[in-house]
Order: sequence, then structure tokens, then C-alpha cells
Amino acid sequence: MKRSRVNALIEDARALFERHGAVLPPFSDWSPDAFVAQRDAAAHVIDARCGWDVTDYGAGDFDRLGLFLFTLRNGRLEDLTTGRGMCYAEKLLISRQDQLSPMHTHVLKAEDIINRGGATLVVELFGSDDAGGFAEDRGGVVMCDGVKRAYLPGEKLRLAPGESVTLMPGDWHAFWGEGGDVLIGEVSTVNDDETDNIFRDPIGRFSTIEDDVAPGHLLVSDYPQYLS
Repeated sequence: MKRSRVNALIEDARALFERHGAVLPPFSDWSPDAFVAQRDAAAHVIDARCGWDVTDYGAGDFDRLGLFLFTLRNGRLEDLTTGRGMCYAEKLLISRQDQLSPMHTHVLKAEDIINRGGATLVVELFGSDDAGGFAEDRGGVVMCDGVKRAYLPGEKLRLAPGESVTLMPGDWHAFWGEGGDVLIGEVSTVNDDETDNIFRDPIGRFSTIEDDVAPGHLLVSDYPQYLS
């Protein structure tokens, strides 16, 4: 993706967040220079990879296959391992109309996917085989707003604003906006985007960024280059 497109998407996201009353933490406003100046004090933000995140999953077609994210807070895998401390994470996501976030599951992360506003959020579900792999002939059970719901393989849940689904490791899922763009909230156990996203198809989690202009704000994938 070109950096100029990333910069524009961040500004578009700010406008959508504002329309829905979602206020971001102060570090969301930092320029790259401000982030460098604050990197010691903001070590947890950097290590936990909180902040802006835009992905086209390496396919080069963001409008068709992509997702916009902002990680508000994230704990540590060490805490999750011991069961004590900051074992949780929270994100805001934007899924555009008919923009696919592709079929995947997680090994560790359980998550609530919440329609925070906008159009309908469609979540397509499949179960796992005995080894945890994608199983096109298996369904499962999820909770929708705390109520158990069995799903058939390939069933599509349609979540209106305010509705949610709880996904456990082994629940394979893809999602997109239907009828318009959707603001999504994600509340989960510790999030590790480096290793805990298992995709059905061989795609990447992060985009390759072409710096045709300077970054207005750093992406989490920029941190190693700018802040190490």
C-alpha cells in the first residue's frame, strides 16, 4: 500500500470514530517525531503494539480485502501465561461495505466482536477439525450477547449495532460490512498479531508500505524501523 493512501485512511477513520463518539487516547495524535521523543515513556505502547494498523493482507486490493484497526490497549503474553496481570486487549476496527476480513482463527485469543455502529456486520463461521484446522463440514457453538447459539458450517451471523458474538480459539471466522461501513469493537485476551492469526489461505497479516510520502502517523508495523 502507498503511504499516501494509509495517511488518507487514518484521516477517514478519525472522521468515522468522531461520528460514532469514539474518542482515542492521546498517543493517537503523535507525529512520528513526537513518538520518537516519547519512546522511553511509551515503551508499553510500543512493545504491546498499540496504535494505528491498516492491512490489505498483502493482496494489494484494500477495498476488496482489508481491515482498518486501532489497538487501544494490550497486555502481555507473559501475564496471560501466568494468569495474572494485564491479560486483556481492546481494539476499534472499521470494516467497509463488502470489504472482506478473510477466514482465520486464533490459537490463544478469545474475543468479543461487537458492532459499535453503522451498518450490519456479517460474520461467517466454520468449526475446526480434530487438529484445529479449518473444517468446511463442521459447525460449533458461540455466544451472542451471552446467549448460546449453535452455528452450521458456513452460517452467516448478521449483527446489528449493539449486538456481539464471542469467538473462542478454533472458531474460524471471516467478516465484512453489509449495507455500509461498520465500526467494530473488539475486546479480547492478549492480542499477538505476529503469531496468533491463523489464516485458511496463504496470506500475510501486514501490508508492505511504499513510502511515496512521509508518514503522518506511525503504524504498529512501523515501530521496529522508527522506534527501535
